[in-house]
Amino acid sequence: MVYELTTLSGPLLELARLSQGARVWMNDPDAKGEVLGIWRSDIGTLGQLLILRGFEAEAELRKERDRALLSANPFNCVGTASALSMDSYAGFPFLPPVRPRQCGGFYEFRTYTLKPGGLPATLAGWQAAIAPAHDYTAHLIINMYALDGPPRITHIWGFVGVDERMKLRADHYAAKLWPPKGGPEQIAQASSTIAIAEPGLPLG
Repeated sequence: MVYELTTLSGPLLELARLSQGARVWMNDPDAKGEVLGIWRSDIGTLGQLLILRGFEAEAELRKERDRALLSANPFNCVGTASALSMDSYAGFPFLPPVRPRQCGGFYEFRTYTLKPGGLPATLAGWQAAIAPAHDYTAHLIINMYALDGPPRITHIWGFVGVDERMKLRADHYAAKLWPPKGGPEQIAQASSTIAIAEPGLPLG
């Protein structure tokens, strides 16, 4: 399974319009992949619509990417969006693919740009940490590494709210179950966005 994380940026009051247009685009008969979730940024960079789609094969993702790149109105966003980015990812090989889940609507998207050669140690650290930190990692929707651009990973977490997130992180840090050993040393830059899920999709 491979994934595309699309970010549409635009005026805060136009996010509903951006979402509606994107949904029509992704439900077109020629569209490929499955829409897993749509979120609106709430803490971090505001005015962003985040869209996660899953694809059975990289060739399918590539075809859908070409459909967007060769369109004069990708995601039906022209005239509303100020920016569009599309990032390709593969899920960590030891994690299951994204499954439909209702997590309470509160999601965190964390992206770590890695130092050159940092992915193998990052994968090893995460694989070793997943089971021991199960009370926390049960909230992990997916961790995935970029297939293009700078070496980086993006992990998505689902919670009921910020209090649940903060308590789980604090407890697992105190117990030395988190972060994954050897992982932080590979991070060159990190960012985090808190986003609210839109209803009616597999991830909510």
